[in-house]
Amino acid sequence: MPLISRRLRAALLATASATLVAATLPAPEPLGIGDRLFPQLGNPGYDVLSYDIALTYHGSNTKPLDAVTKIEARTTAPLERVNLDFSRGEVSAVEVNGLASEFDTKGEDLIVQAPAALPAGVPLHLTVRHTSDPNGSRADGGWLRTADGLAMANQADAAHRVFPGNDHPADKAYFTFRITAPEQLTAVANGLPVSTRSRGATTTWTYRTEHPMATELAQVSIGRSAVLRRTGQDGQPLRDVVPAADREELEPWLKKTPAQMAWMERQVGRYPFETYGLLVADTETGFELETQTLSLFERSLFTEPGYPEWYVDSIMVHELAHQWFGNSVSPKSWSDLWLNEGHASWYEARYAEEHAKQPLERRMRQAYARSDAWRAAGGPPAHPDAPSPGQKISLFRPVVYDGSALVLYALREEIGTEAFDRLERTWVRRHKDESATTADFTGLASQIAGRDLTAFLQAWLYGKKTPPMPGHPDWRSETPKAP
Repeated sequence: MPLISRRLRAALLATASATLVAATLPAPEPLGIGDRLFPQLGNPGYDVLSYDIALTYHGSNTKPLDAVTKIEARTTAPLERVNLDFSRGEVSAVEVNGLASEFDTKGEDLIVQAPAALPAGVPLHLTVRHTSDPNGSRADGGWLRTADGLAMANQADAAHRVFPGNDHPADKAYFTFRITAPEQLTAVANGLPVSTRSRGATTTWTYRTEHPMATELAQVSIGRSAVLRRTGQDGQPLRDVVPAADREELEPWLKKTPAQMAWMERQVGRYPFETYGLLVADTETGFELETQTLSLFERSLFTEPGYPEWYVDSIMVHELAHQWFGNSVSPKSWSDLWLNEGHASWYEARYAEEHAKQPLERRMRQAYARSDAWRAAGGPPAHPDAPSPGQKISLFRPVVYDGSALVLYALREEIGTEAFDRLERTWVRRHKDESATTADFTGLASQIAGRDLTAFLQAWLYGKKTPPMPGHPDWRSETPKAP
């Protein structure tokens, strides 16, 4: 047998190894990390450290984008296959640690055959060449078509309908976005700009986050946009992205952010990220979304004259509060969603009370009256019912908004304002850039209160019936109507 190079010998051995493994492994199947509400979301066996996502937009918001997603990860268990969450795109090639790899798709998983078995604790470099299709159902999330381009709405389980990854907030990572678009358009993404390079009739915009981010909080906007910059009251860089034609009309709203941020910082401490701002999109979604450092808002929220000013202000604060509660401190599982929405609703209501004379106690009493009906219809705050099939957005019910803010009100009544405020500030400081659980919150509340609050919070968070409100024995919850 003639001598062969070491490189060719290694390649042949790797190929032979992969062939043998493929012959003995069971058929590829979708996997998940066992989230109660999204059982096949996320993937076992590795921890993502960073994403580098290159997207090429061809000037039409109905044409698939060309994309390359690079993932730097570390194995946490031995792997012979690597599952990625991905759907709504065509995959043309995958590399694992620099070697071309076989792949298959099952359900909403992209399943990659490693060239050789990977032990636990080693680097894992994945490169996926694929398209990213904006033509899916709006109800499913992912790309959101706007009047002049695209934006993202990935909550709760839709980031993998845009790019492959480990699509669960338990696995946060750093992101770099490289977006190529026709030169007359503007592309923005989470984080800070790194570079802008023009070539021919296109421009490539690069952005990078300075803090880890859950996949559901990723944001890319492409359109005829104006990027407006200002600073917060403590010098924090702020950036708003709006339809260029609307910049003057929207300015009275945009200039409110510095004071709103200063108010939030007085409640819970320093803003946790490198920048903040509003992404105002000319589209109809029925919701606003706290994408990290760049919250998504419908244009109509600010241009529809029927909305009172105090109401719009409070919604702006709701999404801003999420930057601490949900973004910096992310839920470890989707059952912990109440920690996101309950806190954002809490600060929304408190801001409305302080700035628009909308009494918090009145709002909480009204929530208490409805709480049993909300629990009957959607489950208790920390154990919500699964979303309806094909209607993932139905997870976001009243019980996880004001029903969960009501839990925080009860907790403040139980332990006192001073201890509660200390709990809030300690929570976002201790778990900054992490994913945390309801049990973590209960443990910290008990520590700060100086007594075990497990039974108290267990009843409020998991009970089918709403417990008595501390300090308000006269409050009553209405009996739910029979279906």
